[in-house]
Amino acid sequence: MEPLSLHFLHEEAGARFIDVGGREAVASHGNDADAYRAAREAVALHDASYREVLRMTGEDRVSFLHGMVTQEVNNLPAGSATYAAMLTAKGAMVADARILKREADLLLDTEPGFGPKVREFLEKYLISEDAELHEATGDHGILRLLGPRTGAVLAAALGGDFPPLAHQATRAATLAGQDVLLVGNTVLEPHGVDVWVPRAGLEAVWRALGQAGASQGLQPLGFETLELLRVEAGVPRYGQDMVATTIPLEANLTAAISYNKGCYIGQEVIARATFRGHMNRKLTGLLLGESAAAPGTELRLGEKKVGWLTSVVRSPTQEQYVALGYVHKDSLEPGTELTLAQGPATVKVAALPFQR
Repeated sequence: MEPLSLHFLHEEAGARFIDVGGREAVASHGNDADAYRAAREAVALHDASYREVLRMTGEDRVSFLHGMVTQEVNNLPAGSATYAAMLTAKGAMVADARILKREADLLLDTEPGFGPKVREFLEKYLISEDAELHEATGDHGILRLLGPRTGAVLAAALGGDFPPLAHQATRAATLAGQDVLLVGNTVLEPHGVDVWVPRAGLEAVWRALGQAGASQGLQPLGFETLELLRVEAGVPRYGQDMVATTIPLEANLTAAISYNKGCYIGQEVIARATFRGHMNRKLTGLLLGESAAAPGTELRLGEKKVGWLTSVVRSPTQEQYVALGYVHKDSLEPGTELTLAQGPATVKVAALPFQR
């Protein structure tokens, strides 16, 4: 397990650690309820430097990557980001990534443990193009701010006003003496900002954000609470809710697909499925009551298997266990009652995101 750069700081704060894709992450700082409340009502700070980063250089880097992913890259403005999937010729997911387009290179931000898989997939198709992939996880760390007081914390840390940052928009800044890149990330809540930091400067920036957030009620937030927020928001995670057999449309990843770009690997499958107008199964929400079922548990309608669970959390807002899971198209109507294969407990299909 690759340790966090800030392991010693988190350890001093009483953190508990877990392995996520072969990389260390803070599971909890022992303040889960306070951290959840801060992310909803104030501001929370998460160390996401366990994520993996690839860097692409070369004159053909943009056109090459454009033909490899589901999203627009050619016409993506420099200084902005986008979310995309990489597919096999059969339309199944290899991985997903956030792509940051800079003047001199491209950065690919992937789930922990999947950087090598993404690099292998891309290099397989690199033949004569002037493009090269570099491991860059050791160069970059990501600190994630969540909550309505995110702007106030950044304003205090930067020493000036901080206008709201739209999703996937970027802004360069200097924070704690470090050249950082601020990236809007509102998939979990409307105010989120990721702070991309040179890995050597992570400690200085973490401490500066903590100091700036002290008067705003900032709380450190661990991976387990981040997962709770993710499930409540209805956002799938590759490696948990999406795997090598998942077609992006099954996981509601329409925002990751451009229907106006040129060809890419797997495009024919996506176009055919879009034209048909439905998938046989889709990711949806499920209300489990007091059934703390495990991911992978089958969902049934009578004696018929109609799906399975992928992520399960206990939601403070729903006051019960809730889950993400795949359900057959004939059973997707919110309110549909299903049963868990492990017993007679009834669960209900729910629309995503879960209502607060």
